[in-house]
Amino acid sequence: MNVVLHYILLTTLSVEFVMGNFGNTFAVLVNVMNLLKRRKLSLIDQILTTLAISRVALIFSLTAGIFVSEQYPDIIITRRIMRQICIFWTVTNHFSIWLATCLSIFYFLKIANFSNSIFLHLKWRVKKMVSGTLLASLFLLVLNILFINTYIDLWIDRLEANTFFRIISSNYSQVYSHIILTNSMFTLIPFTMTLTVFLLLIFSLWRHLKSMQHNAKGSRDVSKTAHIKALQMVVSFLLLYSIFILSLFLQFCNINYEQKKSVTLFFCITEVAFPSGHTCVLILGNTKLRQAFVSMVWWLRCRLSIVDPSVS
Repeated sequence: MNVVLHYILLTTLSVEFVMGNFGNTFAVLVNVMNLLKRRKLSLIDQILTTLAISRVALIFSLTAGIFVSEQYPDIIITRRIMRQICIFWTVTNHFSIWLATCLSIFYFLKIANFSNSIFLHLKWRVKKMVSGTLLASLFLLVLNILFINTYIDLWIDRLEANTFFRIISSNYSQVYSHIILTNSMFTLIPFTMTLTVFLLLIFSLWRHLKSMQHNAKGSRDVSKTAHIKALQMVVSFLLLYSIFILSLFLQFCNINYEQKKSVTLFFCITEVAFPSGHTCVLILGNTKLRQAFVSMVWWLRCRLSIVDPSVS
């Protein structure tokens, strides 16, 4: 039974890996083709493209760590390799979170409706607001990397005295869990910003519905649909990222489970579900990407029907 469960979890992880990489690569290719065709890329397409690239790298960093710990449990990791692995994961996770936050801010400024002078000032400067948010996040990224480097140096110096300059995977898992917790603490800021955007969007939708009670239904439905669409994007990010953080926290607690290997694999599935699942939601919520995906499916179906008429 344990072997069956292990293979089910491993298959689920493989499906997430394929779906995540396919979805993110698809988003990048569609936007790159539009760039080559029109010589111009809108702000939201720029955010989606860079977000997809960062998530491809994040998925590879997560699954690579899982593969190494599963297949090569006795691998020796040096200080340099340890630093490279942790910094790569930190950078990809940072941009994955902050670009998703910038996307939430974009939806909020474009769709929400407030008469506040500060909001109106930001609404007319969406690009500067998004760029400024991303640039400000770089300070937190540098600070995060400095914390990680310091922790790795202290940890390895203490370990080298007892293990003859060798770091086996069990110790690597220990330091990796602490680094994950550090990164999670730094990403609480973008998570809080996205949660604030979510609450403000709900408030904006409530005010809009209240003010439009006596107006034409058609105009009310257009704004209502836009609000709901933005809320779906933000909620999917908050929900999946909350699960992501919860799985990291449970791993950090280092609870003793009966089937530790299967539980660890389950936690890995919940981690990879965030960059994979949220991208699928973004593709379905973006008109251009959704239409491109439908066109691709129809093209594949036509090609298959030519090869095998029974498909149609």
